[in-house]
Amino acid sequence: MNEAIRPAPRVQEVDNVIIRFAGDSGDGIQSTGAMFTHDSAVMGHDVCTLPDFPAEIRAPVGTLAGVSSFQLNFSAYDVHTPGDRPDVLVALNPAALKVHLPDLKPDGMLILNDDSFTAGDLKKAGYESDPREDGTLVGFRVHSMPITTLTVAAVKPTGLGKKQAELSKNMFTLGIVCWIYERATDDVKRLIDRTFGSRRAQMAEANKLAVDAGYNYADTVELFSARYRVQKARLARGTYRRVTGNEATALGFVAAAELANVPLMYASYPITPASDILHELSRLKHFGIRSFQAEDEIAAMGAAIGAAYGGTLGLTGTSGPGVALKSEFIGLAVAAELPVVIVNVQRGGPSTGLPTKTEQADLLQCLYGRNGECPVVIIAPATPAECFDMAIEAFRLAIEFMTPVFMLTDGYIANGSEPWRIPERGELPNLKVEFRTEAAGFQPFGRDPATLARPWVRPGTPGLEHRIGGIEKQDPTGAVSYDPANHERMVHLRQAKIAGIAEHIPELEVFGPASGDLLVLGWGSTAGAIRHAVENAQKQGLRVAGANLRYLNPLPRNLGTLLRRYRRVLVPELNLGQLRMLLRAEYLVDAVGLNKVRGQPFRTSEIEQAIQDQLKSDQPAARTA
Repeated sequence: MNEAIRPAPRVQEVDNVIIRFAGDSGDGIQSTGAMFTHDSAVMGHDVCTLPDFPAEIRAPVGTLAGVSSFQLNFSAYDVHTPGDRPDVLVALNPAALKVHLPDLKPDGMLILNDDSFTAGDLKKAGYESDPREDGTLVGFRVHSMPITTLTVAAVKPTGLGKKQAELSKNMFTLGIVCWIYERATDDVKRLIDRTFGSRRAQMAEANKLAVDAGYNYADTVELFSARYRVQKARLARGTYRRVTGNEATALGFVAAAELANVPLMYASYPITPASDILHELSRLKHFGIRSFQAEDEIAAMGAAIGAAYGGTLGLTGTSGPGVALKSEFIGLAVAAELPVVIVNVQRGGPSTGLPTKTEQADLLQCLYGRNGECPVVIIAPATPAECFDMAIEAFRLAIEFMTPVFMLTDGYIANGSEPWRIPERGELPNLKVEFRTEAAGFQPFGRDPATLARPWVRPGTPGLEHRIGGIEKQDPTGAVSYDPANHERMVHLRQAKIAGIAEHIPELEVFGPASGDLLVLGWGSTAGAIRHAVENAQKQGLRVAGANLRYLNPLPRNLGTLLRRYRRVLVPELNLGQLRMLLRAEYLVDAVGLNKVRGQPFRTSEIEQAIQDQLKSDQPAARTA
């Protein structure tokens, strides 16, 4: 057909698309996904992402262990998860194809890099024959092209050597995907310039050339019979930016310091997947933020306690192994009744475990992982954007009740991203900080009758000198005391203070019927998959409701009443049933668990199946996803 009269590909309207980029950990997969996510947000779509990468710093090239992926769900309506199975899989090598092909939807689109399908790479991926030729890919729409060769040719004007030029092949694929989904490359190229800057101008130019080459290749070579258009999502009015959970967490803590008009001190030791909080806060020192990389986890916790004692917002962040090391000092913060916030970005355990994979298995550790009766507050955001609000809430509770507060996120929330509407100042709470300065009637452990909080005193305040430490204190003088009756009284006071917080947090809300056959109750990052699954069940006319706990200690004051309104309770968790155990012990309800510990978040379909199983079964039983 004459090129001048070649008909343009038809354009199909679709509501949402799930795309997964996959390749070797050195292929820039995370950058590709992040840039396409940014562009999707600029286009006005609702987005939800799932970055997934190996724990090894550099697994052998071309092996299954070295595969990195990034999944994005972009949509014309609200989405709460990155999706179960991708519509499109971009696989830059045979290993990526081997790992991710089982997830691709039937008739899904598959984009392959022909140059990577060498005999050696096929063998490293565990293929005995070429999957492009042996029928493995039957049932998929396969688009195979020499991506590496085309990229090297495209970036030749930059003068880069072949090895360096090949690094831009991820941008070539990004150009292809931009064409498929009717995206101009202008925003992507601006983002490339911001990412590489003037110091790496040659690499920036190569990446921009590769993006344009991929776009033009898709436009001129008749591989694709259609393009796809996703309309803008109907989001609430406002100014939006894309944030990851760790970014939103850092911004929330900066906002808390501004709202309280008290400096923030962040003390941390690098640990995956919490390190980005340290990176973000260290870049925000112009807001008066002090960030400190300690020599170990214990020192970081001690520094945060010292900051709180000195009248600063004391903050530390870590993951499960770090919490284990911090535990004795967290007990000191409980005994001294100081407002310290501990962020735990949960990962797979035990011990070193799965550093780059997600899990929810630290709930009991944070609740009980210290010696003695040692109660703390525990909260858990449900989404990346919600981390901003819950970071502020963590300090509200810590300050108002003079107590350590755990904020539990996980790897899925921390690395995932979504649009975040930047709030107006009037939408944020006031964090009222009142340091005690009046000497008359001062008692170091005298308590506010409404909150049972002791006064917060800056060291050196005239007339308010007092002793503080980890040994039990005399009520209310704070003097060292070994009196058994006093110890029991102090234990009860500290516990009553935490329990009383239930009167100062929101009641739990359910979506769906106020009573019915099944309540699906989760916490933290399970919220999105639960919501989709419950909404799908409700569309079938089932009497199913869902809820997500953001306050885990104390639990919402109406939780017991809600649980008893449903014939059955299903608790999906990325652990072996920790919240379920607490619910059964506290409320004597026959809660059933849906448990998954594979380092991956729940799929909507897994919870949907569990809902169906529970409604069909006469005898509830725990099951594994």
